[in-house]
Amino acid sequence: MAYIKFKELTKYFDLKTEVKYEDLPDYAKEYVEDNEKVVMSYKNSKDYAVFTNRKIILFDRDTLAVYYKKIHIIPYVSISTSAINFKPGKVELLFSLDSGYQIHINFIDMNHDKKEHIKALYKIIMKSKI
Repeated sequence: MAYIKFKELTKYFDLKTEVKYEDLPDYAKEYVEDNEKVVMSYKNSKDYAVFTNRKIILFDRDTLAVYYKKIHIIPYVSISTSAINFKPGKVELLFSLDSGYQIHINFIDMNHDKKEHIKALYKIIMKSKI
């Protein structure tokens, strides 16, 4: 009998609140290069996402059992496919990377204006990929 070890293939991030660059923690700012422009940043109670004109920086923090911080840096050029889903009160950005890894970024508690803001971000990401 063969056993296959389970490995998470898709990572999910739920983000709720937009954050100004000045209000980001210092550890998040240090991953933004001098020649990059921060387009938008979001957070929830523990995670942060920073969108620059070149890459996505995702900070996955867990403080329940053991404190850890995992940082995902995704250059836009490594995105092979993408999708944007609009649902009531929610927007999902779905990315498949060249490596086969998938990222789902969910923006929750979204009204129409906030959804338009995420749509503009998605267009920037796709334009930067070219």
